[in-house]
Formats: sequence, structure tokens, C-alpha cells
Amino acid sequence: MKVRLIAHTPEPEKVVAAAAKLCYSNAHVDDLLDGLTEEKSREFVQKLASMGHESPTEHASFTFAIEGVSRSLLAQITRHRIASFSVQSQRYVNLHEFSYVLPPEIAQDEEAAQAFDGAMREQAQQYQRLTEILKEKHRQAFLAEGKDEKTAARMAEKKALEDARFVLPNACDTKMIMTMNVRSLNNFFRHRCCNRAQWEIRALADEMLRLVCEVAPSLFVRSGPSCVAGPCPEGAMCCGQTAQVREKYAALKQQALQR
Repeated sequence: MKVRLIAHTPEPEKVVAAAAKLCYSNAHVDDLLDGLTEEKSREFVQKLASMGHESPTEHASFTFAIEGVSRSLLAQITRHRIASFSVQSQRYVNLHEFSYVLPPEIAQDEEAAQAFDGAMREQAQQYQRLTEILKEKHRQAFLAEGKDEKTAARMAEKKALEDARFVLPNACDTKMIMTMNVRSLNNFFRHRCCNRAQWEIRALADEMLRLVCEVAPSLFVRSGPSCVAGPCPEGAMCCGQTAQVREKYAALKQQALQR
């Protein structure tokens, strides 16, 4: 898994502080930014967090480039609908030698790992076989329609990939660009940093949190699973490790500040 923070709102803490200032004062747009130093902006943002006033944080956004995650993760992350996604297309990209994500529990068992690798090789072979069969069928059809050889081959491959991709496994890796505003990110962290979240998306959420804390720590001072800023909401399903989880995210944020 590779995660890069490739863009974000310039001076995100100041932007959020300005939005909040407009809500709570008689400031005008001409003097809205007056006095909003870096220190004052952070103080304002931290006060907002303590009050639970989240709407001003929607004015700052962060864009991530993500690579080496599974299509299984993609199905989970797109449930966070207040976000923007651009994902590598299996319709246009030939994945006859696709990479895949190996779950740690399987990797730790030699027999399971061999079986998994074998299944991936077989799926890759079936994908390639289907692609070639369909490509030739479509090529002949396009030639019959009067297309030249080069055009027929290009159109045939694209059409073949549309259907061959149906045999690709959830483990097949993908890459994406994702943008979320701060409020949506904090919602994402509450759900996906939790010990009960699936391991892959939890690892992604942890790395995303580390990256944004390097840029705008005050916007994410209470970020992490719900138990970081309050009681665990899971009831009987609680992992029972609240103290350890709080220590983990306090250390993560401290390390981000030191970078």
C-alpha cells in the first residue's frame, strides 16, 4: 500500500477558522482574516472541536493518491459518499499480469498462502484467455463492418476487457485519487480507525490520519476511532482495548508533529 497526500486547501486551519469566525462574530469579508495568525487559527479550530461544531471544517479538503489496495477495499471506501473518487478502470486497462493484496492471516500460513497464490495465477490465466477469445471474436466483427485492422484490434480489445474483467478477484489491486473535506475525513476516521474495522482499510485510515496531522494537526486533534474523543459506541461489541487505542493515536499524532 502506498498513500500520498498530493494536495490540500492552502492554510486549511486558517480557512476553517475564518468560516467559524464569520458564524460567531460581526466580521465582514474585508476584515475576516485580520488577526488570524497561525497560532490564533489553531486555537480557534481547537475550540470548535471541543464544542463539536463541525460544519466549518467542510471548507477544507485533502486529496490523496492511493495505490496497492484491493478492490475489496474499494467497495468499502466508496460507501463514504461525501467524497470524490477517480479509480483505475478495469474496462480500459489490461490487467493480464495484475498484482494482488495478500491478507496477513493467509500470508502467515504457508499452505494457505500457496493456495491463495495458485488461485490468483489461475484467475490471471482465465482473464487472459477470456480476453483473447473475446478480442478475436470482436476483431472479426469490426473487420466485417469495414474497420481497418488497427482500429478493429483497438476496439476489439476494449470491448473484450469489458467482459473479461468479471473474473478478476476482490484481491486484485487498484489505485485511486480520493478527495474528502475535513468533516468527512473525521467521520471516515471514526469508523475506519476502529479496531473492529477490516484490517486493510484500517491501515489506510491510519496512514491518511498521519499525513493530515502533519499538515493541519488542530483540525484532527480529536480524530481517530470514536473512543479517542469519548466512550466506545460499540456496546457489547467493544474491543475492550480503549486505553491502548487512545495511546496508539496519541503517539501517531505526536510522531506526525515531529516530522
